[in-house]
Amino acid sequence: MRWKSAMAALLAFAAATSAASGAAARERTVFFDDFSGAKLDRFKWNVVVPDWVVNNEQQAYVDDPRVVAIVHGAEAEGAENGALRIRAVPQAGHKTRAGRTFDFLSGRLDTRGKFAFSHGTAAARIKMTAGQGLWPAFWILGEGQWPAIGEIDVMENVGEADWTSFALHGPGYSGDTPLAQRAPFPAGQDITGWHIYSVDWSDEALVFRVDGAERYRVTRAMVEKHGRWAFDDAKYLIVNLALGGGYPQGVNKVEAPYPGLPQSTVDLIGAGKGQVLVDWVKVTKSEP
Repeated sequence: MRWKSAMAALLAFAAATSAASGAAARERTVFFDDFSGAKLDRFKWNVVVPDWVVNNEQQAYVDDPRVVAIVHGAEAEGAENGALRIRAVPQAGHKTRAGRTFDFLSGRLDTRGKFAFSHGTAAARIKMTAGQGLWPAFWILGEGQWPAIGEIDVMENVGEADWTSFALHGPGYSGDTPLAQRAPFPAGQDITGWHIYSVDWSDEALVFRVDGAERYRVTRAMVEKHGRWAFDDAKYLIVNLALGGGYPQGVNKVEAPYPGLPQSTVDLIGAGKGQVLVDWVKVTKSEP
């Protein structure tokens, strides 16, 4: 029944997006992972362990089965055939290779050097934990120097249960970008349920959707009011769970015990409940 439920969601999403675009084009799948194996498919994904820190985030990214795992059964919480789980864990005084110290571990995966695409639809079915300062994201990034490379944030959440957000970053519109939009959920829904987050990427626009419904559209003309359109080159996929830092703190105004991360969320992490689950990730391209 889990398989049927998730497959129904995928088929409904495909039908909704096709109907919304009015296109009769066939969709060719160029990337798909439903995390159905016993372990992460490292031919598709890298587990990133960087030396850098950005946005005043409060986690160290590690390659650790406590943090990044494929889960099945009850742990997958209804995901088809299993799910990718990224879970934050407390680790007081953890030192990175660069000598920085953090009190939390978390995970970041990307397809850099393994899969990249330009133009098409990228989608993921995701279930999140509500907790101020938890900062999961599904996004797309180019190679080279940021922000000139262009960044497409398909889904970001800072632990607020009732909305997620989308954003574009590029030359002249990075950081506190003017090209961003919150997407409130309909009554009775929130981030703790399964939802499909997607972007339709063409050479003239990026259309962001939740469960197949358009929630934000950014055209080339809108972008070029601020700077160069940075969305013609191939880019790779990223899924991560950050903690605290600039964006969450800008929303929740929390300063202690950690920037953007209140004690209630520290307790949530300590209880093993600070996580994001991904049922599947899919990229398709249209064929006439």
